[in-house]
Amino acid sequence: MSRTEISESIREQVHDLGRKARKASRELMGLTTEQKNDALNAMADALERRKDHIQDVNAQDIAAAKENGLSDAMVDRLVLNDQRMAAMIQGFRDIAKLPDPVGRILKSWEKENGLLLQKTTVPIGVIGMIYESRPNVTGDAAALCLKASNAIILRGGSEALRSNQAIADALQEGGAATKLPGHAVQLVPVRDREAVTALITMDEFVDVIIPRGGEGLIRAVAENATVPVLKHYEGVCHVFVDAEADPEKARAITENAKCQRPGVCNAAETLLVDAAVAESWLPGMAEILERRGVELRGDDRACALVSTMKPATEEDWYTEYLDMILSVRVVDGIEEAVRHINHYGSGHSDAIVTESREHQVYFGRMVDSAAVYINTSTRFTDGAEFGMGAEIGISTDRLHARGPVALEELTTYKYVVTGDGQIKE
Repeated sequence: MSRTEISESIREQVHDLGRKARKASRELMGLTTEQKNDALNAMADALERRKDHIQDVNAQDIAAAKENGLSDAMVDRLVLNDQRMAAMIQGFRDIAKLPDPVGRILKSWEKENGLLLQKTTVPIGVIGMIYESRPNVTGDAAALCLKASNAIILRGGSEALRSNQAIADALQEGGAATKLPGHAVQLVPVRDREAVTALITMDEFVDVIIPRGGEGLIRAVAENATVPVLKHYEGVCHVFVDAEADPEKARAITENAKCQRPGVCNAAETLLVDAAVAESWLPGMAEILERRGVELRGDDRACALVSTMKPATEEDWYTEYLDMILSVRVVDGIEEAVRHINHYGSGHSDAIVTESREHQVYFGRMVDSAAVYINTSTRFTDGAEFGMGAEIGISTDRLHARGPVALEELTTYKYVVTGDGQIKE
């Protein structure tokens, strides 16, 4: 079979998934909250029953990943240990307990001519999810989409195909025992990248694509998709220690934002320190960070205060390290800090530490990011931490969602207009 024939075969396979997903999405619109919750709980039960099989298959993916030379960090993301399995299963049960995001009346008003207008939340329709490594995303994404009455087509990384398929099989088994449409959750079963191309250009069947993974994946999807994409490229997150910061709060927040889990998108990558407190505060903070194994890269003024600090390059200010590396800059006040963040940042999560109410308000208003933090760590940008139950990803876009993308963000709205025979004159 020629390459062209293979590509056409894969495209038709993906299009078949799309046709089935579109049909399922129409059927999902008719399900009650109770029926959706029954399906979510049945899926949790199926995952429990198939847990041993899923972990056996996952072990095969892990072994193959090690043979192929994947880094320890990448291998760790593949692992479905007891704790991660339990969290995925509990996620279904927790989401079943959340309020239904569909059918809420956002606004209602009556016109002088007697027409009643209601702005009502509805499902988006069909979600295409493209992600790397973490097979637990298969369950998390499916649960969120189904609660919001969306059909989902999942395309995980080739390194986790066996694990993803085993999870998807369990979800389909659980759903089959309920009113859930048979093709509400589908997995692209091929490793070929042509499948991604087919999925992200399938406008007639897919309403939005959500990529989750490294910058390379997200940029490739965004640049080639004809379907709308909900995304964030990077998490170049900042902590700014203001002249009026509480020193102890600043130390704790900075250490947590950088060190608690450095390989995630909401970890701090740059520390900005007001020149008024840099000499008294920064050397002690640097000692704490270096003791934790953080490599510091600073501007001239920061390096003058901390002799062990390496000089930062212009590229450092733009870099999402996802590692124990932190850029450090001394700035002349809050306005310069905000200019730095808005110029070099990625619009993800940025924090100020200050006791000044005026500076808190200014920072909150002027920093152009999806999540702005006052006297707390950037590590809270997460659906569960925000009280949303879970998330399908983080968006730094402005349309249609920004920040954690959870149940509410997986809906759109329509207008329902009720009259009593009125006609336009």
